[in-house]
Amino acid sequence: MSAPIFRDPIEDGAADPVVVRREGTDEWWMFYTNRRASADEPGFGWIHGSPIGIAVSQDGGASWAYRGTVKGLDAPGDDGLNTHWAPEVVFAEGQYHMFLSYITGVPTHWKVPRTITHFTSPDLETWTRIGPLKLSSSNCIDACVFHSPDGQWRMWYKDEGQGSSTWSATSPDMMNWTLEGLVLPGSPDAPPHEGPNVFALGGYYWLIVDEWRGQAVYRSDDTLRWTRQGLIADRPGADPMDQRYARHADVVVNGDHAAMYYFTHPEWDERSQTDGPPDVAARRTAIHQARLTVVDGVLVCERDISKDLGLLG
Repeated sequence: MSAPIFRDPIEDGAADPVVVRREGTDEWWMFYTNRRASADEPGFGWIHGSPIGIAVSQDGGASWAYRGTVKGLDAPGDDGLNTHWAPEVVFAEGQYHMFLSYITGVPTHWKVPRTITHFTSPDLETWTRIGPLKLSSSNCIDACVFHSPDGQWRMWYKDEGQGSSTWSATSPDMMNWTLEGLVLPGSPDAPPHEGPNVFALGGYYWLIVDEWRGQAVYRSDDTLRWTRQGLIADRPGADPMDQRYARHADVVVNGDHAAMYYFTHPEWDERSQTDGPPDVAARRTAIHQARLTVVDGVLVCERDISKDLGLLG
């Protein structure tokens, strides 16, 4: 069954998960947006003011234990509560890198600047601020980083200022980034989307994005040119807590399969309540896992797997 594998014990708003192995150990660390589901804020204040939560697994992803929140991510001079979203965390060039979607303060609406800010760490616990990246607009979030076959580190991200489209930037060393350009158009020319994630599996490169109706899938031979395949995780899972669309996912490859970590709003009827979660119960979220494989060149998602199955072992 597709029961949740983790719920945040403090705010019950875990979203946008990313999973990374702690080098030299058997530990897997999950970083996630810690939305404040019960916050008494007007408008969209409950989505903002979010820290980054941490959960750790020592059994290949079969179980997860809450480890608190990440400290030291606020920009200098930003006193008080700020907004941390959708971290990308990777080990590269001898250290860990975090690319955090950052917003000053606790806005109650969407029309505020956002930046993708770079941090580094030797151990996943202490983070040093490198600074914000200059990208395609002042409304960029949801970074994903992958080492492309052309030798470049490549970042894909959402540009909310340009129709919720996906753009890319490149770097030879993870420290210096150059804007590359538009990858997937958004509204009005194509479905708006967010949360890009790129990985290699089954002899191909894959890009998935959250279209708020499931994960759209694109395939590539080089991470430069992408062909759309369709949607995965757009149909309900078997478990009563996994009946909704799979949202903002991360993928960790393990041999001939991969683990996809995603979140849902178990109590939000998103097909009829299209203006957003109407109450605290509908705001609550859960993290799930699914198994990905490639069959005859097609990415296949198995949503209904046991929550006790460690896909990373």
